[in-house]
Amino acid sequence: MTFEYRLERLGVIMNPLPGDPNEVEGVLNPGSGRGPDGELYLLPRLVATGNVSRVGLARVIIEDGVPTGVERQGVVLAPDRSWERGVGNAGTEDPRITWIEELGRHVMTYVAYGPLGPRTAVASSVDLRTWTRHGPVHYAYDDAVDLDLNLFPNKDTVFFPEPIIAPDGTESLAVLHRPMWELEDIRPGQGSRPPAWLDDPRQAIWISFLPIAEARRDLGALTRWSGHRYVAGPEFAFEELKIGGGPPPRRVPEGWLVLHHGVTGKIGNAFEPQQRVNYAAGAMILDAAEPWRVLRRTAEPLLAAETEAERTGTVPNVVFPTAIEDIDGVPHVFYGMADSRIGVARLVRDTTEPPSTDR
Repeated sequence: MTFEYRLERLGVIMNPLPGDPNEVEGVLNPGSGRGPDGELYLLPRLVATGNVSRVGLARVIIEDGVPTGVERQGVVLAPDRSWERGVGNAGTEDPRITWIEELGRHVMTYVAYGPLGPRTAVASSVDLRTWTRHGPVHYAYDDAVDLDLNLFPNKDTVFFPEPIIAPDGTESLAVLHRPMWELEDIRPGQGSRPPAWLDDPRQAIWISFLPIAEARRDLGALTRWSGHRYVAGPEFAFEELKIGGGPPPRRVPEGWLVLHHGVTGKIGNAFEPQQRVNYAAGAMILDAAEPWRVLRRTAEPLLAAETEAERTGTVPNVVFPTAIEDIDGVPHVFYGMADSRIGVARLVRDTTEPPSTDR
């Protein structure tokens, strides 16, 4: 079965600014959103010396429907909370931003790189400039499967843009995330501790939920996730080591389109930059009503590290999609290139109808 979507490269949209200490180690993996002024903004991860990351704000310059560059507008989130800083490490990393109409605000998930390694945190904003932190995520314990996700680092978290009905029948916000079972980096001797019932311990995409009614009453509920379910793990050659979610899921005629990354190579520990890996972008379609069910997925990547900008940088051979936005009605995907710069690609849907089988 062919996959309906493909990505067409449009080029590099943002490079590190020479002389800016906040960007000396790269600009990458942006979130995105439309501001109150209607303009399109990226919120890139800015990396300073020592792998210290901040979240910036940059207006996207568009010419004839094509993003061609950015206008920087400062830093909007920095690691100035105790749980975002450790000894020798600190960061507010890899923002994923979803506009949730039901709440009337942008919801950001980001990696707080604190004393216990990478942990998911949540913030929200009405204008993309001023962000209210809601704190680190708390995962409800599930006794039925003996699973406490609070023990583990977690990355690649992103909210769906609209409520769905959770498996327990509650109208809920859904969020994708990726637990990391390896505890050796945090406490030597613990090793890897995946759930005993999990057949494949490689890092995979999970889904959790929170009742939308609670979030309407108290935005702090955005950090309280429950109903955890496994969605999809590595399956194809370009996903040999692990997979993780990318931009906010996008509602399409087939269901929910989820762009994700697949990784091959050799993974280092949670506290060191990865150097011997290859990241490529794939996609899957999740069921519209039950997004914990995968309908189909790409056996080959939609985008792999092939250009010089994708193959050379702080971490070579990385294509890492994190944002998706419409420009003149056409979806565009923004992605990290070699952990050093930001690229953009056009998302194209193949509308060719298959031959009729009627007789």
